[in-house]
Amino acid sequence: MKPIRLLLADDHALVRSGIRALAEGLHGVEVVGEAVNGQEALALIDVHHPDIVLMDISMAALNGLEATARVAREHPQTRVLILSAHATEEYVGQALRSGAAGYLLKDATPAELDLAIRAVARGETYLSPAVSKPIVSGYVRRVGGEAGALELLTSRQREILQLIAEGKGTKAIARILAISTKTVETHRAQLMDRLDIHDVAGLVRLAIRVGLIAADS
Repeated sequence: MKPIRLLLADDHALVRSGIRALAEGLHGVEVVGEAVNGQEALALIDVHHPDIVLMDISMAALNGLEATARVAREHPQTRVLILSAHATEEYVGQALRSGAAGYLLKDATPAELDLAIRAVARGETYLSPAVSKPIVSGYVRRVGGEAGALELLTSRQREILQLIAEGKGTKAIARILAISTKTVETHRAQLMDRLDIHDVAGLVRLAIRVGLIAADS
């Protein structure tokens, strides 16, 4: 498989070096460049054609939100994963409206960085659990119903939810999806947090109500 090509855009050298060290430790991820602002990021995209840009919001010259909007218009083959210290719904909403494919908080663990990069590379939208709950709540208020909340789970999280509801354990789910048990556990914790359901029985009831599984499964 081709590696996921990653460009880093952050105006703090120490932050970039830390993220680079983490990203280069991930299997199948290649860091192709670093930018100190949005303008430099756009120039480097022209040169390196990355799959994903990890983009800070607060940068001089051209901020991350404006840069993200330009990437979406000018480089649709490159997806932007916002990396931010801000967890408010306003920031997340602005980022998504600008065309970001994901929003990751800077205090994320290496495991979450890995999940976010791979989700965005698959064409999904990724939101850190700490910011997804208010987004999900707002969405449900607007569209109504539990099925609306499911739309904001990643496709992998919906797969895992269905398998949990079908009675599969962590090891069985890992085997079926060809992922590690640790990855299953991380997805499970995140989908529970996103749905605000913290027990398997509650997940089963939800899966039945929205039609993921039949009541007699």
